[in-house]
Amino acid sequence: MFNRATLQRVVRQQVEPGSTVYSDALKSYNGLNWDYVHATIVHAERYAEDRVHTNSLEDFWSLFKRTIYGTHHSVSPVHLDRYLDDATFRFNTRKMSDSARFTATVAQAEGRRLTYEALTGKQRTA
Repeated sequence: MFNRATLQRVVRQQVEPGSTVYSDALKSYNGLNWDYVHATIVHAERYAEDRVHTNSLEDFWSLFKRTIYGTHHSVSPVHLDRYLDDATFRFNTRKMSDSARFTATVAQAEGRRLTYEALTGKQRTA
């Protein structure tokens, strides 16, 4: 489990100040309200109150774990960020049609090239 310093450092690196952050009641989140609109939900009492909940995040992690176990079976820690980026894109576009998601994917790929060396950290042998 993250301690307060580590967790808050990661939040501050990844989340723009002034953003709304919903969390559970873990004490490591205490103090985020200085830079964020921070609301908590105490799961011992309820799972949602108005807009405050962590259900979407829990849904994402559940889907991600099922993708790893059911599709990939395992992942390389070196490429974990790529698996997470893929899962995040699919989750964020889950309400799009397949054709709209495909078009968005192709639009993001234009002008980008991933070489074998960049992907693996190895030189290709002929």
